[in-house]
Amino acid sequence: MSRASSRERPPARRTRMSRDERREMVLDAAIVEFASYGLHGVTTDTIAERVGVSQPYVIRLFGSKKGLFLEAGQRVFDRIMSALREAVERQPQEPMRALQRAYVGLMTQREELLMLIQVFAASKDPEVLRTVHERMEELYNYVKDVTGGSEEDLRLLFAQAMLLTAAASIDLYSLAEEKEWARALLGFNRIRKRKS
Repeated sequence: MSRASSRERPPARRTRMSRDERREMVLDAAIVEFASYGLHGVTTDTIAERVGVSQPYVIRLFGSKKGLFLEAGQRVFDRIMSALREAVERQPQEPMRALQRAYVGLMTQREELLMLIQVFAASKDPEVLRTVHERMEELYNYVKDVTGGSEEDLRLLFAQAMLLTAAASIDLYSLAEEKEWARALLGFNRIRKRKS
């Protein structure tokens, strides 16, 4: 054995991921898969394979595919709520405008908004429907509390958010670069007029 080879470092030992780290990875993979294929179009095998864990491990973590779907949906609602709260904290003097900008910013999270649509689509399931109702009520109450807006203001804000969610799902944002109708639907023309 040469001197140089005796000084080589032993290969670095891989540290095992904690259960929480694996859980986060599974949730992130689940959002990607469910966003594309919905509750009934994805297997837990596919999600497990994407992360590099066994399918029984995924079931141990979440109980069932529907349990994983519900947690992935909850994660998306949590991220939306977090984005809204952060926006209002940065711009407390104009909470309605802050919320609007925050939701426009969420359009870059296309998979998460697709996941949101999949959660809405799976709402025929009573458990999914109950979760959607609870989380939408939470969002509504938060927006109402921080803005003090009228019912009409809140309805318009939520209508815009639903439009942006649908727009993200069909990648209307990219299309707006070349199509007038997409710019008009998203309100980009109005924004340009204000700036000029």
